[in-house]
Amino acid sequence: MSEPEDDRIYTVVRNDEGQYALWPADLDVPAGWVEQGRRGTEQECSDWVDTVWTDMRPLSLVRASATPPPATP
Repeated sequence: MSEPEDDRIYTVVRNDEGQYALWPADLDVPAGWVEQGRRGTEQECSDWVDTVWTDMRPLSLVRASATPPPATP
């Protein structure tokens, strides 16, 4: 049995940690998420996210990794 075709329109959203998600465009964006200006089919939005979200680590981890370790006496 095949899945029904998804003809919904999605919007790409991003949270404060730099994580992306697809959200149905006809629903209010949840608190903590911001629209990224990209709308389309699920596949179109997913393809766009694949091109811009190249580092899956949360921003807090990226920032922590970029901080040099404290100097040892």
